[in-house]
Amino acid sequence: MASLGGLHIGVSGLNVSQAALNVTSHNLANVDTKGFVRQKAIFADHQYIKYGESHLSSMQKGLGANFADLRQVRDAFLDKAYRQEIGRQAFYESQYSAVSEIESLFGELEGVQFQNTMKDFWESLQELTREPDNIAARASFIQTAVTFVERAENIFSQMNDYQVNLNTIINNQVNRINEIGNEIRELNIRIRHYESTGVENANDLRDQRNVLLDELGKMVNITYKENTDSVVTVNVEGVPFVTEDLVYRMDTVRINEETLMLKPIWVAHGVDVFNLDRPPSSMDNTDVGSLKGLLTARGHKPANYKDIPVREQGKSENQYQDQVREYNNVINPSVIMTVQAQFDQLIHGIVTMINDTLCPNKEVTLADGSKILVLDVDNAPVGMDSNRVVGEALFSRKSMPRYTDEQDIQIINEDGDIETVSVRIYNQEDRNDNYSLYTIGEIEVNPNILHNNYNLPLSKNDRTGAYDIEMVQSLLTNWQKPFATLSPNTLTLNNINDYYVSFISEIANRGQQINNISMNQASMTESIDNKRTEITGVSSDEELTNLIKFQHSYNAAARYVNVVSEMLEHIIMNM
Repeated sequence: MASLGGLHIGVSGLNVSQAALNVTSHNLANVDTKGFVRQKAIFADHQYIKYGESHLSSMQKGLGANFADLRQVRDAFLDKAYRQEIGRQAFYESQYSAVSEIESLFGELEGVQFQNTMKDFWESLQELTREPDNIAARASFIQTAVTFVERAENIFSQMNDYQVNLNTIINNQVNRINEIGNEIRELNIRIRHYESTGVENANDLRDQRNVLLDELGKMVNITYKENTDSVVTVNVEGVPFVTEDLVYRMDTVRINEETLMLKPIWVAHGVDVFNLDRPPSSMDNTDVGSLKGLLTARGHKPANYKDIPVREQGKSENQYQDQVREYNNVINPSVIMTVQAQFDQLIHGIVTMINDTLCPNKEVTLADGSKILVLDVDNAPVGMDSNRVVGEALFSRKSMPRYTDEQDIQIINEDGDIETVSVRIYNQEDRNDNYSLYTIGEIEVNPNILHNNYNLPLSKNDRTGAYDIEMVQSLLTNWQKPFATLSPNTLTLNNINDYYVSFISEIANRGQQINNISMNQASMTESIDNKRTEITGVSSDEELTNLIKFQHSYNAAARYVNVVSEMLEHIIMNM
């Protein structure tokens, strides 16, 4: 019996050595397989036979070695840290990609710079002031204005197209997230099936599941846990995504009927996947995932100058502060909406400055006490031709005239008496009516001036036909006057040229900031992944060493079996 027990010990040595060789060869075969985690054979003592009780010895006899487990070499903490940090890295990479795309539209790094368009417009204005009655100078100024509007509209249109085209990337990511959810669920079922006996570990399937969790963590902020049945449940943005039995799908729908922008929603719950009412913050952990980065960079609508809060007459300080908070929470986090609003504010400032100089308004008080703006005919310049046209602004709105037709109204004059006068009422800009705004897409060079350069009002309104030198000079003066801050968070009032320089500088600075964060995150993610690889990665040198070790172990067990076999043969033959 003792010899038979010894033979069992030798056989167990052969078995565990063979199992270890199989594990080692499996590791070597997958040394370049993405997501593969090094596997390690765990050995344990086989059961013991107890012969009795003694204070001198255990009176036990071992039956050899046993293959106890095939274990994956992983660190759950590093996995969690990696998925968190790569998600944050992807968030800022999405932001930086948008900044780079927007920056290229202005041609400041290469191509035709928009600054050159503004420079040409300014130089043509200077040339016009030298010879206001020169037809060639007028024609050049008007044509430069056309180029200025067309170039601004082209840039703005490309920004809008890029903003809408991000929908495709967003939709693709949502579809991929749904696919990952289904794949994780299928792997959960297979892993649970294989491991339900408690004998076999589905390590290769676990590797596939972990690769999917890595990919999912890059796109959205996830939390997950594994239950006792080897099933991993996943939450996305705090909402169940993969449960033990179901996958809660996402879908994309339009934000509202007025925009083409899409947003992800939970199909089962009918609620938004992301809360974008708060600016992204590492402290609050709201800056994780490429999908959220795309949504944040894109914004929820095409923005214009009205989205930048300004202190206006009739607006209370509380109203202004509420608008500032909304700007900082909704507009400012979106690089595209911020650039759209600031660029439109620049164009609006140039257009309204020139229009208000050529067609000045004055405020009158109606008989009911309300106030309106009307064309200041007495101080407005006129055209050069015999018709002496007044009230023709250089830029006009495509869908709304600058003034109404002449009509009689009752006003309160300087003496406090009610007087009936004939005026042209100024159609003021209405925040709620895009067609009333001097915004990009709604402005054009006045067709009447474009068809007849004589209609450009540069002459005095005194029937002498002389050009209005004071008005012409005021165009240059107003160009160089401060007109707006870049945002409500800055106090510096800029003139037109300084505004553009600050505008481009802010885009560049923002891009550099985001890129620095992205690079730092990439470095951190790489460091964590390297530590992960040190634990999970397969070293071919180490595995080859193990291969030699287990081969020797197998050979030793084989020799041991031969010795026991010869001993048994000798005993049997000599009995």
